[in-house]
Amino acid sequence: MEKGKLGFAAVWAIAVGGMVGGGIFSTLGVVISNAGKWAAVSFVIGGLVAYATGHSLAALTVAKDEPGGIYSFLRDAGLTTVARLSAWVLLLGYVLTSAVYAYTFGAYTGHVLGGPAWLPQALAAAAILVLVGLNLRGAGQASTVEVIIVVAKLAILAGLAVLGLSQFDSAKLAIDASPGLLGVVVGAASVFMAYEGFELLAYDYDEMEDRKALMGRIMPWAIGSAALIYVLVALAVPMLTGTQAIIDDGEIALATAGQAALGAPGLWLVTLAAALSTASAINATLFSSARLAREVAEDGDLPRKFEQRNGAGAPWLAVLVIGALALALAVLGGLGGLVSGASLVFLLVFGTLNALAWREGVGRKWITIPGTLAAFAAMLVLAANLAGIV
Repeated sequence: MEKGKLGFAAVWAIAVGGMVGGGIFSTLGVVISNAGKWAAVSFVIGGLVAYATGHSLAALTVAKDEPGGIYSFLRDAGLTTVARLSAWVLLLGYVLTSAVYAYTFGAYTGHVLGGPAWLPQALAAAAILVLVGLNLRGAGQASTVEVIIVVAKLAILAGLAVLGLSQFDSAKLAIDASPGLLGVVVGAASVFMAYEGFELLAYDYDEMEDRKALMGRIMPWAIGSAALIYVLVALAVPMLTGTQAIIDDGEIALATAGQAALGAPGLWLVTLAAALSTASAINATLFSSARLAREVAEDGDLPRKFEQRNGAGAPWLAVLVIGALALALAVLGGLGGLVSGASLVFLLVFGTLNALAWREGVGRKWITIPGTLAAFAAMLVLAANLAGIV
């Protein structure tokens, strides 16, 4: 492998780390409250939409053969207004996901430490402040560290899954009210943010070893890995705590499951996995979203101040604004609303990405067309659910 280039393991870790970086820790209670015993099916549906989107992203990136994302793809296709809107919407999505990750960090670490009621919010704020500081110092993504973190948290989640599935009883998956098919779709749509993160690979395209080949084959492995762990955890955790407990303790459901499985060591292990996952996800999201804001500002679609870099080369204003908004939402927002809001945003963005691949004739149409229709349909169902229509 060429020195300094990202190989398969590092690229896989960046994508999986972005998706599992808080996703399952934050969303399990939300999806089970909507989908009930069919929560695992909701994660499968979300995974299929994510796979279609990953296929479209890879095809567009390889066709362009340079780093980018939906903003640059739309801009280069001549769709400048749509590109501008997509950038603003995507930045909103990154603010919301950073808030979710920080909220989850505070909830898990606050629970294990105990203390006053305000401690989780204080820890959430502290996490963002520390990682904003690191980004302002020019800290990026350390691929070796990322691989270690991803492997460690997947090992902990896999162990939790094995312990739960070893005592599998389908009756434990049931909840009082059966949600039906619509609940499964709402569940898939409401937790779609759990699959956000793989799109960060488009920004790292130039750093990949044999980039065209690697970009073309990494998506099934990365998205499939995330979907598999989500499904296993969704089936296993109710065996350890009961489904109603997950709904009631959704913010710290996996910590409760770890404690039920292994006592205090299980509680601390799961909390460690959650803290590592969410912290690395906040860091990666701040790093990538601030550079997206800088790119948009360079094109004149954000104030020119967002172009400016500090002595470490970081787009300082973008980092500060994104961090400040995420901090406010993490402290003031509720988990369910933040997760659903972020999912709504990413369904819109990813539906547009699939539609662009379809329009440009890249990728396989039998993937890009269903991906487009499924993403926009899920977005409409989620919007209707949030509005109280369904």
